[in-house]
Amino acid sequence: MSKVGVALLGCGFISEIHSDCYQRFVREAKVEVVAGRDPAKTQAFAERFGIPRWFTNWREAVQCDEVQLVDLCLPNFLHAEVTVAAAQAGKHVICEKPLCMNLQEADQMIAACQQAGVHLMYAEELCFTPKYVRAKQLVDEGALGKVYLVKQSEKHFGPHADWFWDVARSGGGVMLDMGCHAFEFFRWVLGKPRAVSVMAQMGTYVHGDKTLGDDNSIGIVEFEGGAVGMAEESWAKRGGMDDRAEIYGAEGVVYADLLHGNALETFSERGYGYAVEKAPDTKGWTFTIYEEAWNYGFPQELAHFVGCVKHGTQPLETGEDGRAVLEIIMAAYESAATGRRVALPLQTQAKTPIEPWLKARGR
Repeated sequence: MSKVGVALLGCGFISEIHSDCYQRFVREAKVEVVAGRDPAKTQAFAERFGIPRWFTNWREAVQCDEVQLVDLCLPNFLHAEVTVAAAQAGKHVICEKPLCMNLQEADQMIAACQQAGVHLMYAEELCFTPKYVRAKQLVDEGALGKVYLVKQSEKHFGPHADWFWDVARSGGGVMLDMGCHAFEFFRWVLGKPRAVSVMAQMGTYVHGDKTLGDDNSIGIVEFEGGAVGMAEESWAKRGGMDDRAEIYGAEGVVYADLLHGNALETFSERGYGYAVEKAPDTKGWTFTIYEEAWNYGFPQELAHFVGCVKHGTQPLETGEDGRAVLEIIMAAYESAATGRRVALPLQTQAKTPIEPWLKARGR
């Protein structure tokens, strides 16, 4: 196999990042096809990134002979169906976070890929983010001593795509959308121990006109061995984006700020970005990030996954990891609904993570 042929499913924000990364950094892969719902947008996307073929039906893209790897950048409610179809077609799968809508779907995805003998790779870029990789190296070499607390937060004023706000298509609010980053970050830093309990608080404080989901959330996870992870996630924060982590050990501490330490201090009266009307928080003083994809680890992540397909090696992040994260997320919504600590493993038949929280609020 000279280059791994990729089918990119989706033409949104994350698809643009992935496509740019394949084109600029991932030499062992070639995006052969792209699929999107809107013909004009999909054709324009293909022309912009030099992708030879485009479809408006993802099933056609998955079946292409020149494709060995399906990169799934679609709304959450489609993840399980597409992954199973791709596995049945003999294709490896990269699934963007979160893995899917519920634990039953997660089990179906994992089983389908195991039966087909293909990789199911879970796209958690924080495990490839250069600053965080260096922080984990400090943990692994014992520089901080025994780690007892890991914190991670990501905060901004909400997502760009409409489907994120619709809990029927997304499955939840900010706890699902960004808490998934924190929970896998905790597992990865700590060596992937089993989570034993979850506590959470969340609410809809700012965006009640847009969503039934939570727009600010706090989650605390206890792990085997005694370490604790604390996630603070928000779609309600004005003033631009923050993304940072802290790791506390008995003999040291490390702080990692992904944005402010790699940014330009900027003042703009009109705002800036790919769509100013969607990015009002770029007005005034901001920290302007550059080489965002590299600083977040997207090229490194995709290169790793492509290498796993090409050389038959085990991925760092798998479907099982995605399922473990989803279980923590579902426990967090259960905790916020009941006001109690929730023990793991979780016993639930919820169809979406947010379901018990909405029921508790009479929604």
